[in-house]
Amino acid sequence: MFKNKIFILIVSILIAITLILTAAFVLWNFMEKNNQSKDPAVQAQEAVASVKPTKAPSAEAVKANTAIIKDILTNLSGSQNFIKISFAFELENSKTKTEFDSLLESAVKGTIVQALGDLTKEQIEGSKGSDSLTSTLMNKLNPLLHEGKIKQIWITDKVLQ
Repeated sequence: MFKNKIFILIVSILIAITLILTAAFVLWNFMEKNNQSKDPAVQAQEAVASVKPTKAPSAEAVKANTAIIKDILTNLSGSQNFIKISFAFELENSKTKTEFDSLLESAVKGTIVQALGDLTKEQIEGSKGSDSLTSTLMNKLNPLLHEGKIKQIWITDKVLQ
């Protein structure tokens, strides 16, 4: 079989083509890495430039995909202070809202009460405290949803005592 000159010629051509393609692939990757900037500010600008603008949802669509939780009352860490708080959760789509509503009374409220119980009055005061709370809730609640994600959480009412 190896004595056939045509077979040997075809095998050597295939090996040569494979080596050429491998060298081209390695060279392409090397050139791409050299073109990328190492400055984080430039990388951020390039990432922003590559984002395609999306059409903003209408007010009706936002309202239809928003779940509201009113008046959660719980003790803060240290048990001398308590908080009464309300939230509005904007969800990606109607399937996500349906799933969120089914988890509302159990997992969602339980997660909120647990997150609030871990905070002190000083940690939740001010806009930084509100931002920290909403980001914590988003990180804890998004894994519970399978149909989509929470887009935004607003604190609509907050009373610290």
